[in-house]
Amino acid sequence: MLTNATKLKGLSIQAKDGELGTVEHFYFDDETWGVRYLVVNTGGWLSGRDVLISPLSINHADWPAKRLHLNLTKQQVKESPGIETHLPISRRHEAEYMGYYGYPYYWGGASLWGASWSPAGLITEPPLTAGERLARTRRESIDSHLHSSAAVIGYDIEAQDGEIGHLDGFLVDDESWAIRYLEIATRNWWPGKKVLLSPGWIEQISWQDSRVCAGLTRDAIRTCPEYTDSMPIDREYEDRIFLHYGKPPYWLHDASRKSALALIGA
Repeated sequence: MLTNATKLKGLSIQAKDGELGTVEHFYFDDETWGVRYLVVNTGGWLSGRDVLISPLSINHADWPAKRLHLNLTKQQVKESPGIETHLPISRRHEAEYMGYYGYPYYWGGASLWGASWSPAGLITEPPLTAGERLARTRRESIDSHLHSSAAVIGYDIEAQDGEIGHLDGFLVDDESWAIRYLEIATRNWWPGKKVLLSPGWIEQISWQDSRVCAGLTRDAIRTCPEYTDSMPIDREYEDRIFLHYGKPPYWLHDASRKSALALIGA
């Protein structure tokens, strides 16, 4: 199911033994456009400390109740490696985090989640010893491909032939935790209209200039089927978007990659 990322903010995060806190924003990977961590404000029970929660820890989402249920205890989260969420999160920090929970690395594989298309399909490795965890962490790069969703909201959107609007949000697949669409507000040019762009059509992101460059013309974006925050995103509507741009839909690409992985594993 595709969920507007605005619905993530304020979601209650439930550990096995009680409430952890509420979602503030999330970190996404600028290489694969996958949601890698939710930033959770723990409120009073952990002195207001923000913690990272990976989709690998989510058992299920209860959207009507606005809750995400985890397979972690509050004590596990309390003792997790401290990460300053206002600073860049390096791959080394991630390796330490993954090692603490005994999770395999999501990077380096052919799919969004290593060898799997969803967190649920990623097989957890046996927990590492402290020595093994330290050795693996030291081998990782300090480079970061993670960016805060809150920080990029408002970025200018540049088409091939000029500016078209600004980034107003994201639509996320709550099974794979992939960002499927960027929500673009074009009100600077066509008042009141919002459209959706696939991350696959983004050619470049200039973090220094707060600008996202799309490989599409302004007219193509202007005449795209309109999006409103209240509308459900069904396959019929998605078909219209991809047909409009003359692009193959992402689910065909996903299906072909899944088939290839199945053959490799056979």
